[in-house]
Amino acid sequence: MTSPATGPDVTDLAGRRVTVAGLGVSGVPAARALRGLGAEVTVVNGSDGEPQRAQAAELEPLGITVRLGDGDTLPEGTELVVTTPGWKPTSPLFLAAAEAGVPVWGDVELAWRLRGVDAPPWLAVTGTNGKTTTVRMLACILEAAGLRTAAVGNIGVSLLDIVLGDEPYDVLAVELSSYQLHWAPSLRAHSGAVLNLAPDHLDWHGSMAAYAADKGRIYEGNQVACVYNVADPATEDLVRAADVEEGCRAIGFTLGTPGPSQLGVVENILVDRAFVANRQKQAQELAEVSDVNPPAPHNIANALAAAALARAYGVPPAAVRDGLRAFRPDPHRVEHVADVGGVAYVDDSKATNTHAAEASLGAYEHIVWIAGGLAKGATFDELVVSAAKRLRGVVLIGADRALIREALARHAADVPVVDLERTDTGAMAAAVREAARLARPGDTVLMAPACASMDMFVNYNKRGDAFAAAVHDLASGRVPDDR
Repeated sequence: MTSPATGPDVTDLAGRRVTVAGLGVSGVPAARALRGLGAEVTVVNGSDGEPQRAQAAELEPLGITVRLGDGDTLPEGTELVVTTPGWKPTSPLFLAAAEAGVPVWGDVELAWRLRGVDAPPWLAVTGTNGKTTTVRMLACILEAAGLRTAAVGNIGVSLLDIVLGDEPYDVLAVELSSYQLHWAPSLRAHSGAVLNLAPDHLDWHGSMAAYAADKGRIYEGNQVACVYNVADPATEDLVRAADVEEGCRAIGFTLGTPGPSQLGVVENILVDRAFVANRQKQAQELAEVSDVNPPAPHNIANALAAAALARAYGVPPAAVRDGLRAFRPDPHRVEHVADVGGVAYVDDSKATNTHAAEASLGAYEHIVWIAGGLAKGATFDELVVSAAKRLRGVVLIGADRALIREALARHAADVPVVDLERTDTGAMAAAVREAARLARPGDTVLMAPACASMDMFVNYNKRGDAFAAAVHDLASGRVPDDR
């Protein structure tokens, strides 16, 4: 039987007509999995470029129909739509599905429904910033405890590949985006965490309230712990609104001294007052702040969230310490590139919104800030106010740099600003040279753009690579011919 609320039974998809919305790292595994269950699969995709044609060529020999260049039309007879992350709920395809009474699942929903009886539990993480770092920290901690695990989901590893694969796991560390959570109504994690909430992707969700509600879905049906950020009350509000299993606890994390049922920091020690015998009077030492790499405040918060989820699963304290020591951050996340002339150069190209940039700026005392790109509707007054006393100078790049320049004029008028009008990729080398001119020994040149990269670069990785290359040129005395 099929209903718009639930869709078909995944054990009975043979012969069912299923449409997959989108290709990519999520759509291709979804199409394969559905075809393997006997479904009649059609993939629709708005783009019709070389990458999409190559993926279509992989799927078509399996008996999967691929329609490129048309992502709006619902194929006739569709009984279920499985969507990849990023497709807006207001897309014509989904409006047509709603009108026809056809349910829409995300790839995460499909993976959840396809997991076996003895499937490993999920420790799930979401938030505006810090998701990937926290999930990788969590996986390191679980591995240090001797558990078979993997960091999966929005981190770039398909949950469907994990769920349908032959590798046995004890527990999964799962990163989930707001997009994925929107389309995963059945998900019930062992424990979940919302790291923080700040305006992001509002063009997709329609409002901050809708964005927060989708993030909050990660708490629905939690079995053991709902982990929230004490410094961000909106995350605790989501815990209060969640319908959880009886006995599930609210567990806070804080950079200050923790109260009962919280993890926090005491005299540079990460401590646990949540998963101890007497949380009113006892605290368990987990690790030192110096065990966190890098030990910036926002990253310590990530470590505490990862530790909370691991402790909820029963991981011993020593594994938290060993896992954090083993963790190595991904590139372009507060990554130290080099010291040149007594000045540190740090790449935080992943700081693509104001919330992430504020955390990064708060980690250093004296900063020459490289910022700008695509603002995505953001405003910068609060960010500039919070960072103004730390700024030695600012170098602006990118299409929407004027928005940051205007905020600086209002709130940090004494800070020297270099406004680079060029938006070609060579502008990064010029930005680094200008930043070096403004910096003094002991300063940090921080590339934390607070904006997306696509006005100048393919993605934030390429932007970070350009920054690192420019820094290395500066260190070696080379001046690229980019003027």
